[in-house]
Amino acid sequence: MQPGLIHLLTHLPTTPLPPRPPPDQTEDEENDYDSDDATTLGSLEFSLLYEQETHALHCCVIKAKGLKSMDSNGFADPYVKLHLLPGASKSNKLRTKTLKTTLNPVWNETLVYHGITDDEMARKTLRLSVSDEDKFGHNEFIGETRIALKKLKFNQKKNFSVCLERVIPVKKAVGGSARGMALYEEDLKEGEDSEERGRILVSLMYNSQLGRLMVGVVRCAHLAAMDSNGYSDPFVKLCLKPDMGKKAKNKTQTKKKTLNPEFNEEFGYEIKHGELAKKTLDISVWDYDMGKSNDFIGGCQLGIQAKGECLKHWYECLKNKDKKIERWHVLLNDNSVQFDD
Repeated sequence: MQPGLIHLLTHLPTTPLPPRPPPDQTEDEENDYDSDDATTLGSLEFSLLYEQETHALHCCVIKAKGLKSMDSNGFADPYVKLHLLPGASKSNKLRTKTLKTTLNPVWNETLVYHGITDDEMARKTLRLSVSDEDKFGHNEFIGETRIALKKLKFNQKKNFSVCLERVIPVKKAVGGSARGMALYEEDLKEGEDSEERGRILVSLMYNSQLGRLMVGVVRCAHLAAMDSNGYSDPFVKLCLKPDMGKKAKNKTQTKKKTLNPEFNEEFGYEIKHGELAKKTLDISVWDYDMGKSNDFIGGCQLGIQAKGECLKHWYECLKNKDKKIERWHVLLNDNSVQFDD
């Protein structure tokens, strides 16, 4: 090859390759995540501690930084809402106080879930969402984060500092976003006919000397609000069935304007130990309304016909005479079970 041709070939101007077109983005992906907001929603600091002995999950909401401005004055009025998933219900939502006119709120507020079982710690997720309170309109969502509770070590506090994420609102989710629909379905997974309405701490003991079943109503936690003021006036009814007549029914005092009442009342049923296997204990929580019928909040049934924790508690009582055994139970608004008012 001639020297001039070699020189020409080695000094040809190089044309850069055209940039590769980005992969087609689906409509779902575009709706799914707003990258512009990703860096401007802000961050949230909090700590979680699960006390195994008391079945209490403590969430200390510490502070947020650099929240997205939501109001015309360039600030927001933020609060944090906690929510256990799956199973959206009013009874498992907790929230902090609202702090006014700030993008860097400091709450240092501890919210507690009572009656959380080890099993729930293995399968539940805690959702923390930050919103802007609007007195004259609809509260606006700022951002959220979700923590799988199985990440926590029992009886050890864990600190978190996370960037808030944007998640599709339910209205848009119903329109078709795959991720949004999944979140929407997750929140409704518990089913409409058996919604959780709070929890109750009950003690059982068969007193062999007296020949009596002793039932203690200790406290309730996170009851559903039945009154317009956001509270209830709860009392608890007990009924040992069947064939116990008037002696079967007992009820506690009414506690005014609370969703976390402490009762610490105990009731006795005269019955032979051998007959307990045939009995069912109905436990129901009601909201007292003066001058009209009381509102049913939720209930549970303990006995050999029960399932899960309710069956286990009853069985432990039968097996361990003269030993007081306390257990938390979920209160359900279950259409398939009738509780007497």
